[in-house]
Amino acid sequence: MKRIVLPVVVGLLLALAGPAGPARAAGGPAVRLSASQAGTGGSLTVDGSGWRPRTLLMLLVCGRATPARGVIGGTNSCANGDGRAVTTGADGAFSRRLPVAEPPVPCPCVVHVATVTGAEARADAVLEVAGHPVAPLPAERSAGRLAVLSDTRLTGSSGLLTWFGAPPGRTLVLTVGNTGTGAIENPVFQVGTAHGVFAPEWDEQQWRGTLAPGKKAQIKLPVELSAGAHGDYTVTLRYTGRVLAEQPWGVGRPWGVTLFWILLCLVVPAALFRLGMAVVDRVRPRRPGAVRHRRLPRPALRPRLSRPRTAGPPDPAAGPAAPTPALPWFTPDAAPDAPAGRPLAPHDDSPTSPTTPTTPTTKGPT
Repeated sequence: MKRIVLPVVVGLLLALAGPAGPARAAGGPAVRLSASQAGTGGSLTVDGSGWRPRTLLMLLVCGRATPARGVIGGTNSCANGDGRAVTTGADGAFSRRLPVAEPPVPCPCVVHVATVTGAEARADAVLEVAGHPVAPLPAERSAGRLAVLSDTRLTGSSGLLTWFGAPPGRTLVLTVGNTGTGAIENPVFQVGTAHGVFAPEWDEQQWRGTLAPGKKAQIKLPVELSAGAHGDYTVTLRYTGRVLAEQPWGVGRPWGVTLFWILLCLVVPAALFRLGMAVVDRVRPRRPGAVRHRRLPRPALRPRLSRPRTAGPPDPAAGPAAPTPALPWFTPDAAPDAPAGRPLAPHDDSPTSPTTPTTPTTKGPT
C-alpha cells in the first residue's frame, strides 16, 4: 500500500508546481513569472522574494541568456528601453508589471532582475518570447575556472598630490588558481569601485598570461578613483559574471583642497577691500583748501627775521590775532635814565667808537 501512495503524492506535488517556477539560487533571491511565454506587446507580472529590504532593482527582458550562464554580453543583449524599476519592501519581496519586448539579440530569453545600488545580486527566469528568433548560445571559450587562493589586499600609498585632490590609486593584489580542465589565456577581469551603497562602476582590465589547469598565479590590477574622492569605498573583482573578491578601501579627505579654499576666502576679500579703498580715495571730492596727505608740497625755505625781545610778560589785553608791534628807538631826550634837562650824549659801545680815539703805538726806542 505504501508503495502505491508514495508515487501518487510525488505526482501531485509536481503537478502543483507551475511551469514558471521561481528562479532561485541556493540561499539567494528568487524571481517568479506569471507566465512562461508571452508575445511582444503583452505584459506579465514579475514577483520576487529573498532580496535585501528597501533595495532598488531593475527588470529587463534579455536575449542570448540562460539562468545557468547568465546574460551573455551584459545589458547590451536586453531591451533596455522597456525595462522597469522596483523597490523591494521591508520583507525583501516585490511585485511589478513588466511589458514584453523583443531583445536586440535572439533567444533563449530571460527576465533579468539585478540590483542597482549596494552589493550586487541578480536572478533570471526563463521567458519564451513568441515570434522572436531563437539561436544557440555561443560556445564557452575554455573549460577553465578561476578560484581565489589568497586574501586580497590593496598595496600602495597616497602622495602629496593626492592630499591636494589628485586621483587616489592602489594596486589590487591576489593569487588565483585554475581549478578547471582547460587553460585560461589572457583573462579579462572586471574591477568595480563602489562608494557607500551605490552600485559599482566597472572597468575591464586584461591580465596577460596563460594559466594552465592546476596552476596558480599572482594577479596585480591597478585601481584608481576619481579626483577628490574620499570616504569608504569597496573594490570588487569579477570574472565571467562571477564575483571573485571584495576589498574595502578607506580614502582620506584631501585636506589640501580645504586649506586652499580657506586661504582663498581670506585673500580675495582682503584684496577687494584694498582695491575698493583705492577707488574711493580717487573718486571722492576734495574739500576747499584741503590737500591730500600723499601729495603735500615741500615747504620753501624762508629767511627768519630777528626781532628784538622785550622783557616782561606779554600784554594780556592783546588778542592772539593782533600782530606784535615793533618797539620804537628811544630819542636822546626821552631816555628813562637821563636827568631832567640834560640830554643824553650819544655813545657807541663798539671798540672803534670815535669818542675814544686810539692812536697807534709804535715800538722802538723813545
